[in-house]
Amino acid sequence: MSYYSLEDLEVYQLAESFGDEIWFLVMEWGYFAKDTIGKQVARSADSISANIAEGYGRYHYKENRNFCYFSRGSIIETKGWLKKAKNRDLISEGQFDILFEKLQIIHLKLNAYLKFIGKQPLNKSANRSDQ
Repeated sequence: MSYYSLEDLEVYQLAESFGDEIWFLVMEWGYFAKDTIGKQVARSADSISANIAEGYGRYHYKENRNFCYFSRGSIIETKGWLKKAKNRDLISEGQFDILFEKLQIIHLKLNAYLKFIGKQPLNKSANRSDQ
């Protein structure tokens, strides 16, 4: 199982989509909510895919794994911000449940990707198509 481009990684696609979904959700909030929780949840949600991308672009699989760990931290951070958003009535219980479930799926897929890249070192040409 090898990937030819970053965009082929399902976990990356899901994380990108999730970040966009959070962005458009936050854009509907009032100024104070956007300026406080909104900026934080948008940054942490975008950081999930950003760290996957940065790790993918690194030469060595160990660096890739490290950035995936950062991504996993951003997943946990985003879960915390979503809980605050729900508790402060910025999102409904239903919205929270849907978003939380999407994060759970991303989390599981990221763990599977980490397991995959941990089993075998991928050389640069096997990991990227631009070589």
